[in-house]
Amino acid sequence: MSILAKYEAAFESGDKEQLDAVIHDDCKFYPHVGGAVMTKGDIMAFAGTGAVRTESHRILFENDEVGVGHSIAHFANGSTSEAVLAFYKFHEGKIIHVETGATPLSDDYQLIGQ
Repeated sequence: MSILAKYEAAFESGDKEQLDAVIHDDCKFYPHVGGAVMTKGDIMAFAGTGAVRTESHRILFENDEVGVGHSIAHFANGSTSEAVLAFYKFHEGKIIHVETGATPLSDDYQLIGQ
C-alpha cells in the first residue's frame, strides 16, 4: 500500500499508530486557510475527530519523493464542501511536508461518473 493510501485510511479512521508510522516527526502541514502551520502533533490530534469527512480520494501521482492527491472535504461546522488538492513531500519513507489548495463547491455538486 502506498504512503498516501496508508495516510488517508489512518486519518479517516483516527488510527494514531498508523499515522505515527507514516508522518515524519518533523512534518509541517500548510493548509489552504488561515495561514497556519500544523505539526505532526496537530495532525494526529485532528485525525478521526469527525471535524472533516473526506470522500473520492484519488492519488494523482506518487513516487519515493513526492505525492499529489485530490479529495472532496465536508466540514462538520457546516461550511461549504471543498475540492482539495494536496501536495506531499516524503523523507525516510514518511510524509514530511503537506500543502493544500481548495475550491469551494456548491451544495449541489456531483462528481463526474455518479
